[in-house]
Parts: sequence; structure tokens; C-alpha cells
Amino acid sequence: MLNDSEIILLAEWACLIQEHFKRHMDIEWAKDGPEGELYILQARPETIHNENKHTIFKQYSLTEKGKAICKGAGLGNKIVSGKARILHSTSEISKLNIGEILVTERTDTDWDPILKKAAAIITDQGGRTSHAAIVAREVGASAVVGTGNATKTILDGQIITVSTAKGNEGIVYDGKLPWDEKEIDLSTIKKTKTKVMLILAHPDEAFGYSFLPNDGVGLMRMEFIISNSIGIHPMALKHFNEISDEKSKQKIESLTIEYKDKSAFFINKLAESTAKMAAAFYPKDVIVRMSDFKSNEYAGLIGGKQFEPEEENPMIGFRGASRYYHPLYKEAFEMECQAMKIVREEMGFTNVKLMIPFCRTISEAEKVIEVMKTCGLKRGENELELYVMIEIPSNALLAEEFAKHFDGFSIG
Repeated sequence: MLNDSEIILLAEWACLIQEHFKRHMDIEWAKDGPEGELYILQARPETIHNENKHTIFKQYSLTEKGKAICKGAGLGNKIVSGKARILHSTSEISKLNIGEILVTERTDTDWDPILKKAAAIITDQGGRTSHAAIVAREVGASAVVGTGNATKTILDGQIITVSTAKGNEGIVYDGKLPWDEKEIDLSTIKKTKTKVMLILAHPDEAFGYSFLPNDGVGLMRMEFIISNSIGIHPMALKHFNEISDEKSKQKIESLTIEYKDKSAFFINKLAESTAKMAAAFYPKDVIVRMSDFKSNEYAGLIGGKQFEPEEENPMIGFRGASRYYHPLYKEAFEMECQAMKIVREEMGFTNVKLMIPFCRTISEAEKVIEVMKTCGLKRGENELELYVMIEIPSNALLAEEFAKHFDGFSIG
């Protein structure tokens, strides 16, 4: 409904109004008249954030013992109770109602749209770094992962209590158990000597997490943004007219109908989502890891199968840095770089640092850095820092050589 210049004008007005009143303001505006002009209707003191000046953290503890049904790795530091809903595939996601507890074998990015509805997530498979665990942390849900038998021991529709209040251990109890909640004012927490940076992937949650005691974002996973905010394989957007699957082509056309240049849809969406994260934590560092989908995961995006190889072991195959300079993906990586250049230069978020995943050799690092340079992302210019993941033996053995090309390491 609004073009970019109108959005910028409203933002400028909001800043002027806030500066005039010296406080946060609720502002109402309208677009009206034959010329479609913008108007400010009213401005009044914003109340919610002015009243709740400090972020509150809750600590939970059960007041009664119950019958444990299953156990696993616990995430979320919460206790919730509700109706269990057992789902075996994403085709059943309509069965889950808001506030119910999702019980399934495992989740992947296809489950993301539904996970925000769940009060808790319980899986048979997975660990503390599994997809279910990562998403649960960010949407504020509890998770008990790697139970081994949840889908067999919990009945569909059963009332259960999920406790992750003991830190690493998550326990699922039969029935609804009582618990206590204690509030902690985070403004009273002293700053630690060690820098505490967050791992985030969902920009919509960024502003809430920015109020926690933190030193920025140490890892923002780009592939989560691609799967959640875009959903389309970047090469399918770059080569839209060459897509052979008519169903995928129609779906892409529907999602990108306002874009004549389909690749611009990818670039704009990626830039907007990254900018949300960067804005929430500015001026603290936000380290964005460039895409690290595996070939089978990329193939799951709309239009993806046509542009991905079939691999027996995608985990150590065509992923990370090896994609960025390869003809099968180089154009898509250039789109990623264009988005990051917009965030850093047009939007001014120089707090965004970039990280390269799964970089196997020094020559590979050099090739990737050269591609980034041709896209206008040159290490050292405009405060740009480049990091690399240390996640395979060659990274550790050649650490001193990798250090000549990067500003820092993230040990994965």
C-alpha cells in the first residue's frame, strides 16, 4: 500500500514527533484524498514500554511430583501444560490448535509455520542443536527433544505437563501439575566479563531478545530467513523463465506478483529481514552467517529440485563455501551479497559482520572472498569484518593460514 519514499517520510515524522515530546509516542496516520497524501492524525504517549521499563525473566518450579511419561534434552526453562497433539508429517499441521503441545518424530524447516502455535514441542529425535530446539528457543516455546519414544508413550489429546525448568533435562508428566513462577528483573543483573552473544534466526523475535543482557548476535543463520521469509530457491528466481515444473512456476509467480525481476524479491526480503535483526541490536555486532543449506534442504524450497544435485551424503557434500563460487550457485550467492550490501551501505547497519560456513581449504576461502569483493563486499572497507566457521579438521590444522584471510573464527 505504501511505496518506499512514503515509508521513509513516516519514519522521519515519527522521529520528529518523538524528539519533540522527548519520549516514546503512539502515532496514528492516514493516507487519503485524491492525491493520496499522508497525514498525522494524532500522537499520544506510548504506555506499554514506558511502564514496563525493565525486561522480566520468569523462573519456574513444580510444586507437586507427577508420573513421568518420557524424558529428553530440555530447552526453554519453562513449565507448560496442555493438550498433546501427535503429528507425523506437515500434512497434518491443521490439526494443531494454538496453545496445544506438538508431539512428533522430528521437525525441519517445513514445520516452521506451525511451531509458533505450539505451547511446547516434544520430539523423538534430535538434540540441543536440532531444528526443533533452535526454533523453540526463539518462539518462546518449551522443547523436550530426543525422547526416543514420545510419539509412542503420549496419547493424542492427552493432557500433559512439560517441564524444562531444570535446565538441561526436560520431563513430560501425565496430567496437569501445579507450579510456581518467580519473576526476575533483568535490569538488576550485573554485566559479565565474558561477552554473551545470542544465536538467532527469526527476525520477528529480535526486538524482544534485544532487551536481554547481551553483547549482540554471535550467529544469525541466513538459511532460516530464506526458508521462513522467502521459501523459494534463489536460482529458481534468478532463472524464473527456465523453470520446467509448471506448478512451482505458478506458485512463485503468485508469491512474487509485484516483482517483475524475480531475483529482486529474494534480495529485498533477505535485506529486510536482516535489517530487522541489525536494527534491534544496533550498534552491537550482528554476525550473519551466509547460507548453509545442504543440497537436500535447498531442493525442498519451491523450484529447488531443478537446481540441486542428488547426493548420497549432503552433510559433507555441496554446501557452505563450496557453493558460493560454483556455477550451480554462484549467481544465488551474488544475490545474498547484494542483500548484505544493501543492509550495510544503503541502510547503514555497519554492525553487520559476515561469516562463511564450511570452508574446507585456503583456496576455497580465496575464491569466496574474491566473489564477495566483486559484489562490493571487501574486507576492511566500511568496517566490514569477515569470519569463518571452524567446523572441520582442516580449519583447525590450518588455523594460522585461515587467519590471514578472516577477522575471526566461530567454533562450530
